[in-house]
Amino acid sequence: MKPLIWMLALLFVTPLAADEVEKVLFLVVDEDEVIASNTRAGRFDRLDLRAKEKIRDYKVANAVAVVVTNQRFAAYGVLTGGWQSIRKEAQEKVRSVEVADYSATVVTDDRILNFYGRSGAWSETRR
Repeated sequence: MKPLIWMLALLFVTPLAADEVEKVLFLVVDEDEVIASNTRAGRFDRLDLRAKEKIRDYKVANAVAVVVTNQRFAAYGVLTGGWQSIRKEAQEKVRSVEVADYSATVVTDDRILNFYGRSGAWSETRR
């Protein structure tokens, strides 16, 4: 009878574990380069920095990362692979950056920007 109870308990626990997002993204950050290590796809993707572009901040979660530079916001999602960028506006100041699982939010003094790592798309709204 006890094995049956354990099997039933595993049936209830397994769906919860299936919803968890495993850690499959890591960043290697140096002064002048960022490399996304996508363990899910078994690949490495370099963020090419432009002339005079400097890294200001970065955050990484289980499957999404955001890099803030003096020129843009760059995000990486493991499912789409590759970096997607959106330009900073003149004199725009970053208030906060949050990342979790497949999502990222950047709040500036003028905008709220979201990045969805499953589709690789940025969206924004004015504040």
